[in-house]
Amino acid sequence: MLEKIHKLLEEVESFGAQSKEQVEEYRIKWLSKKGEVTALFDDFKNVPSDLKKEVGQKLNLLKTKAQEKINELKEKFESESDTNDKKGIDLTLPALPTLQAGSRHPLSLVKNQIIDIFSRIGFTVSDGKEIEDDWHNFSALNTPENHPARDMQDTFYVNINPEMVLRTQTSSVQVHIMEYQKPPIRTISPGRVYRNEAISARAHCQFHQVEGLYIDENVSFADLKQTLLYFSKEMFGAETKIRLRPSYFPFTEPSAEMDISCTICKGKGCNVCKHTGWVEILGCGMVDPQVLTNCGIDANKYKGFAFGMGIERITMLKYQVKDLRLFFENDVRFLKQFTSA
Repeated sequence: MLEKIHKLLEEVESFGAQSKEQVEEYRIKWLSKKGEVTALFDDFKNVPSDLKKEVGQKLNLLKTKAQEKINELKEKFESESDTNDKKGIDLTLPALPTLQAGSRHPLSLVKNQIIDIFSRIGFTVSDGKEIEDDWHNFSALNTPENHPARDMQDTFYVNINPEMVLRTQTSSVQVHIMEYQKPPIRTISPGRVYRNEAISARAHCQFHQVEGLYIDENVSFADLKQTLLYFSKEMFGAETKIRLRPSYFPFTEPSAEMDISCTICKGKGCNVCKHTGWVEILGCGMVDPQVLTNCGIDANKYKGFAFGMGIERITMLKYQVKDLRLFFENDVRFLKQFTSA
């Protein structure tokens, strides 16, 4: 057996392969389950006891040398393969095309445009919590418990605390502002709101609002009208007209709903405006003196106006989208139609 081991050692040490395939052939010949080295280990039990130590050492040396030779040759051929691959690369070629860039969501585009328009006339942006307490969402805005006006909004209440709700309007942000900031106040509050409504082409359980508030001395309804007229012309075009219709909101008095001349038919009448030539876009009014008092503002000295609009509503009119649900489905075919400036 010693003679066979020495012969295999000489073969291993002198072995030089010309290809990866040849290396694999010799690995199988020497080290596989039926290989020569494995067979010698199987026959080791027949070695006389006085030779077992010497034969065992030689066998282990043979196996180690064979494995090292195989590994050395494998690394050599793999290194040569990598080098050849790199030689075939033309570094002057342009880079691979990148993934197609996306775009801002249409609601984000319109929200940013609304913010930009009001920022030009001095309105700051304020943000607040989406989970709000009953006082800031309802009571401070003239809708105490059991007030009939609460029926105007189907509310999501938080189970762990019945006094906490998912805000139904971003007016709650304005209450916080009025409590901690002295007039003059001129701010808009964009954000997501929630109402327990059936989802359809015209309604959703979550949507986005922008509400505005201006409080100072000698503020009048004429100031409100001119502010909204400016916004409408900037958003929908210089030819846009507005009209104000009497309405009711618990936190403003007097209150109004504002329509704009239909952007599709230019006021002539179509299916979108139901052939009236007008489309409603927001609610507004003079801040009720009781709301000012609730928030610690002297209602005898200060007056103010407030307004609120749905961003989805503005976006649908601006881009002539007829189904509200499209804004929440993340369908790339729909979203890629919008580009940001």
